[in-house]
Amino acid sequence: MTPRERFIAALERRPVPGRVPHFELVFFLTMEAFGRVHPSHRNYEQWDQMTETERNLHRRDQADIFIQTARRYEHSAIFLHPNPWGHEEALRCIDLVREMSGDEFFLMLHGDATYPIPTGTNMIEHVSWLYEHFDEAKDEAQRKVDRQLAWAERLAKHGGLDGFALCDDYCFNDNPFLAPDMFAEIITPYLTQVIAGERELGFYCIKHTDGNVMPILDQLVGANPHAVHSLDPQGGVDIAEVKRLYGGKVCLIGNVNCGLLTSGTEEEVVESARYCIRHGMPGGGYVFSTSNCAFTGLPLARYELMWRVWHDEAIYPG
Repeated sequence: MTPRERFIAALERRPVPGRVPHFELVFFLTMEAFGRVHPSHRNYEQWDQMTETERNLHRRDQADIFIQTARRYEHSAIFLHPNPWGHEEALRCIDLVREMSGDEFFLMLHGDATYPIPTGTNMIEHVSWLYEHFDEAKDEAQRKVDRQLAWAERLAKHGGLDGFALCDDYCFNDNPFLAPDMFAEIITPYLTQVIAGERELGFYCIKHTDGNVMPILDQLVGANPHAVHSLDPQGGVDIAEVKRLYGGKVCLIGNVNCGLLTSGTEEEVVESARYCIRHGMPGGGYVFSTSNCAFTGLPLARYELMWRVWHDEAIYPG
C-alpha cells in the first residue's frame, strides 16, 4: 500500500497492515531538518514584482519541501500551505505536488467554514455581536458554508486533492469557548453542513481543534467527519477514553503531548508516545501524530525521539 492508501484506510477505519500511518498538521522544523525556511514563514511582499519564472521556482521549492518532509519522516499525508495564499496558488500547489510525487501522499487543504475562537483583539466585540445579533450571525455562518462548498466544488472538478483539514479551533485548555448549548446552535449545524457537502463531493474530512473538546466531542463526532485531531492532552483529553467512547465511529489522530515535547524529560516523551500507540492502535482507525503540530521552537531532536518510538513500536502484528 502507498502512504496515501494507508492513510485512507485509517480514515475509513479499515485494517492497515504494518506500521500505523503518521502525519503532522504542519511540520515547521524545516530549517533545522533541511536548512530551508518553511513556506509559511517566507515573506513574499515582492511577489507581484517577480517574473513568472521566479514565482514558479518558489512554487516548486515549496512543493519540494512538503514532499521531502513527508518522505524523511514517513508521513502518509501532506497538509498543503501555499504561500502566498489564494485559490489559484492552491490549485498550482496541488498540481505541482502531484506532478512531483504522483499518488504517493494524501493531500489536503484547510476546509473549515465555522466560527473559531476570536483573537484577543476582538474577543469582546465578537461575543457581543453573537449574542446581540444572533440571527445575523447565523446568516453569516450560512454564507461561510456556502462559500466553502463552492470552493470545494471547484477543487473537486480540478482534481488532485483528497480531503480537508477543518482547522477552526473551538477550545481553551479548560473548556470550549462557547457553552455546549450555544455551540449546538451556532457551530454544529454549519459544521455538519460543510462536512456533508465536502463528503458528497468525494473528499475526506478531518476535524481539528485543540484544547478540552470533551464537553462538545459528541457534537463534533456527530457532525460526521472521518477523523478528529488533535485530542489535546494539555486540555485534559485522554485518548484511551476517547477511543472507548468513539473509536467505533471515527478515526482518531494524535496525541503525543506537545507540552512534554518541549518541557518534559525524554522518558516522559517516550511514555507519551507509547501511551498514544497503546490506546490508539487497537481495532485500527488511528493515525499517530503530535497533539498539535511540529511547531516553531520544538527541538528537532525531541520530534525525532517521538518519531523513533512510532517507527519502532507502532506496528500491527502479522
